[in-house]
Amino acid sequence: MTRWAFSDKGLLNPSEEALGRSKGGFSTKVHLACDGKGRPLSVVVTPGQRHGSTQLEELLDAVRVGREAGEPGRPRKRPSHLLADRGYSYERCRRLLRKRGVSHTIPERKDQKERRAGRPGRRPGFDREAYRRRNVVERCVNKLKQWRGIATRYEKRADNYRAMVVIASLMMWLPS
Repeated sequence: MTRWAFSDKGLLNPSEEALGRSKGGFSTKVHLACDGKGRPLSVVVTPGQRHGSTQLEELLDAVRVGREAGEPGRPRKRPSHLLADRGYSYERCRRLLRKRGVSHTIPERKDQKERRAGRPGRRPGFDREAYRRRNVVERCVNKLKQWRGIATRYEKRADNYRAMVVIASLMMWLPS
């Protein structure tokens, strides 16, 4: 059953406010991309039941990778390498990354391995050493969730909640 709320703009669907049912109940999911130092580069907020792989393109569109010191030009929109978990191991995600020229390290899902078993063909490349650095993203999420307002989402509006996540992200960029 979908519940609706009334606001200045009229009736609002909860999914428009990044609220949705998940295993833990009504929740919001924060998708983010971060650099190698654990600093957020882009943030997307969605309802709790939304799969992470559906937000990959939006995350990549928002990324601006700074150039090395003294290197001229505007920030790059394409990261040199992407580390992602099994949730992004879909052909559509890999195709998007290939199209943009982004090298990636994404482990295969179990069902993909079973489906491919015994068939000829090249497996997707996987670099174990590179994948070990993926914990930087998990630590970044942990730092964000240390902000009480982000961990519990007191804001009713999705825009306000995303603004809080962006403010916390900016605080992570400040020197300590």
